[in-house]
Amino acid sequence: MARARRLRCALLLAALLAALAAAPAAGRAAPAAIRGAQVLTPDRVRVVLDAPPTNAAPANFRFAEALAPDVPIPVREVHVAGRVVTLVVDQKLSARESYRLEIHDPPLARDVKPSPWAMFFTVVLASALINNFVFTRYLGLCIFFGVSKKRDTAVGMGITFAMVMLVTGMMSWVLFMFVLNPLRLQFLQVIVFIGVVAFMVQLLDTILKKVNRPLHQKFGIYLVLITTNCIILAVPLLNAAANASATEAFALAMGSGLGFAIALFLMSCARERLELARVPESFKGLPIAFALAGLFALAFMGFSGLSFLR
Repeated sequence: MARARRLRCALLLAALLAALAAAPAAGRAAPAAIRGAQVLTPDRVRVVLDAPPTNAAPANFRFAEALAPDVPIPVREVHVAGRVVTLVVDQKLSARESYRLEIHDPPLARDVKPSPWAMFFTVVLASALINNFVFTRYLGLCIFFGVSKKRDTAVGMGITFAMVMLVTGMMSWVLFMFVLNPLRLQFLQVIVFIGVVAFMVQLLDTILKKVNRPLHQKFGIYLVLITTNCIILAVPLLNAAANASATEAFALAMGSGLGFAIALFLMSCARERLELARVPESFKGLPIAFALAGLFALAFMGFSGLSFLR
């Protein structure tokens, strides 16, 4: 009997101690937080809080560029709609840049960065259409004019080039980030990148010779020239210069390969139709091909301004 009484007293004491320990925790409010922040061009920032702000004065918010956090961007107006706060600043903002948002009361801070998916599609779109390596930067013209005479050859080279671009771009990024950078051997990047491209092209040359010999014969010397192609070497160099992330490197490699394939396909379609046209003798061959490339370049200027970041 006495033992059961002692056991009941011990259980009551444990329950009382647990209730006393939980009481202060239940009385404390959850810490405030910024749930999301997004730049709305040209001069607005949308902020989502977990609760309506206690102080909606413009002086309560500090907004600055991530690269210059000591130089704040003045906040002109603050519009509150429940937990959503819209800041109007005195400077034109870019949805591609990163910013730093701070709130004084309550003390909160958050980095405002572009959406990863929007950034990925923007890089692919920019490298394939807006800044096409052939029609805006005039790189890779040797293969471009040499392989674009026939549509089937152009399609095959476009697919081959895109695959080589994607694989070599990512392999070069891995070597640069995890080998050259840690060992401080950045001055060897050109030699390393050319070696990676040469290895991939030689492997592809061997595979095509065994699997699809007619296509290999159509490519001819231009398949080997991929090794020293300006575009396929420019992508790893641009990634290295910009210290790009894995997503950005993958997007640039995919977009540039896709852009080159599109350029080859369009040019081959136009040059096949030219065979049925009456072209002056002095313009036959490369002259009319250069004129066509110039017209395509003018057409691709219409893609300038496209962006997924709005």
